Amino acid sequence: DITVKLARFLLTSFGFALVMCAWTPALQAHPAVATTTPEWFDMELLDAQTGETFTMNDYAGKVVLLETMAIWCPNCVVQAHEVRKLHEALGHPEDLISVTLDVDINEDSASLKEYAYGYGFYWHFAVAPLEVARALGNLYTAQYLNPPLSPMLIIDREGNVHHLEYGLKDAEILQKSVEPYLTK
Repeated sequence: DITVKLARFLLTSFGFALVMCAWTPALQAHPAVATTTPEWFDMELLDAQTGETFTMNDYAGKVVLLETMAIWCPNCVVQAHEVRKLHEALGHPEDLISVTLDVDINEDSASLKEYAYGYGFYWHFAVAPLEVARALGNLYTAQYLNPPLSPMLIIDREGNVHHLEYGLKDAEILQKSVEPYLTK
């Protein structure tokens, strides 16, 4: 079959480069083991609730559950309630950090603070600077800039990024996703 021959030729000729440039859901579950963390891990974020700055590298050695959102997104509120249930189910472990990044360029820290406070969410909420939003979209797909898809990722203790399936995830699914990284 000509298609099979062409595919073998392309894989043989371009091998590793072709595989690394193609994003598929099958590759989504396997993190790339980075020798260095992505640049956006060093970019300062402003916690809308406390006014303090932080970076993802501040949580090296811990497990970070990161979600992107927007204030206007109804799925985002539902997902955040599930994140709260996750922390409660796990007994609020100190080595699990949740970060919620608002990726809507029209929203600001004051509105985000009011949103988080109004719902009683107590973890880090920050408006993603353009450079961070761009990095999320470029490194992990543009779907991270589409809040209704409930995009989330886990950053393990070594700084490797693990993608979670798109769509709403209940606390039980989140717990099954996070616990293997907490026990390592």
